[in-house]
Amino acid sequence: MPKKPFYKYHEPVNFRDTWRIFKIMSEFVEGYQFISQFKGEVTVFGSARTKPGNKYYKLAEETSRLLGKKKHTIITGGGPGIMEAANKGAFLANAESVGLNIQLPSEQFLNKYVKKSLGFHYFFTRKVMLTSPAQAFLYFPGGFGTMDEFFEVMDTIELGKMPKIPVALFGKEYWQPLVKFLQESSVEIGSIKKSDLSLFKIIDSPKEALTMISKTHERPFFSDFAPKKFSVGESADWRIFRIMSELVEGFEFVTKLKDDVTILGTKSISKDSPYYENAYNLAYALGKQGYSIVTGGGPGIMEAANHGAYDAGTKSVGMNIKFDHTIRTNKYVTDAASFFFPFTRKLVLTAPSLGFIIFPGGYGTLHQLFEILTLMETGKMGRIPIVLFGKKFWKPFDDFITNILAKKFKTINSDDQDLYVIVDKIEDAVRIIKQVPRNLKK
Repeated sequence: MPKKPFYKYHEPVNFRDTWRIFKIMSEFVEGYQFISQFKGEVTVFGSARTKPGNKYYKLAEETSRLLGKKKHTIITGGGPGIMEAANKGAFLANAESVGLNIQLPSEQFLNKYVKKSLGFHYFFTRKVMLTSPAQAFLYFPGGFGTMDEFFEVMDTIELGKMPKIPVALFGKEYWQPLVKFLQESSVEIGSIKKSDLSLFKIIDSPKEALTMISKTHERPFFSDFAPKKFSVGESADWRIFRIMSELVEGFEFVTKLKDDVTILGTKSISKDSPYYENAYNLAYALGKQGYSIVTGGGPGIMEAANHGAYDAGTKSVGMNIKFDHTIRTNKYVTDAASFFFPFTRKLVLTAPSLGFIIFPGGYGTLHQLFEILTLMETGKMGRIPIVLFGKKFWKPFDDFITNILAKKFKTINSDDQDLYVIVDKIEDAVRIIKQVPRNLKK
């Protein structure tokens, strides 16, 4: 059980604050204008806590220096650690050294090797800019934020929203335990195809990274992830207004929700699975306690939770995504909001809840989990329950967080593990959710 009570709930955005909408939109417009000037972009991710002299700091610096000499633009989050190392390598190669910084409550400074930079208030707009232009991604050992960024790219590629481009993971000692978890847990239940583990490659040398990237070509500036033909400046087209309308409509939608709990998990689970049954029973139990249930609105765990909420007579909400102009919605959803852009949906889906209950899943589920953990760790979201359901699935995940992130690499604080709790019983999950006073959500 967590050591600290859940009592610091606050919404990551003020849904009724019109100026917040304009601030978000200005970040999109300014961000796309800024990144459109670069070519041959390679985005480098990794821990802000890695010190100069560390072998991964040296690897990031040397890899970026070599890429810079090949006229690649190096993009990072602009902060210390691995980000500083990558920017330093680009700087020494006289290449474009770009930093996309995030404004945090405990301020993150811009490292001195960044030549061009842009600051962001919102994580989700910054992540779009970090990933949209890149023709390759390099991941070094990191914490929750690095995991969030890794699984977001994996999820986006798996969904076909981003082309299959090189994703290189530096350090077998860090990444292999994570791959083992994915093989033994996510692949085992069918939420990740075994072939999808080939979407990335674990490497240990700059030469391997250069070999991978040398086979790539400049990506078109706009992809489905940064929607096709999105434009800025005087030629700004209807898409900028569509993003704005989705944010406005999404925020308006969630203000109508009351005492809502978000349940996440794999879409690739059958009705005869124990996880499906548990998701149904848990949503039913929460529904009978007067909670509304929010899901992604699709099949699998989402359908099970919506089914339980529907049978309990409570509000059964789906935050649906449109694929090729079709909406994937299970039949048990009674209230729905639909989204064309993945990033607007993710923002709204994680915004309203009193707590999150996360069942086993694959790239998408793990991305949503690490996004929530990152927002809480950095103070962008108040502390509320994150309940991981299913000890058999989540125990290896917890081992990875404890042994690799917290102990071996020290990329998170030891008390960051208290942000989530693993349970096997429905009554335990309900009891944890009930720790949050319902009047905390306005």
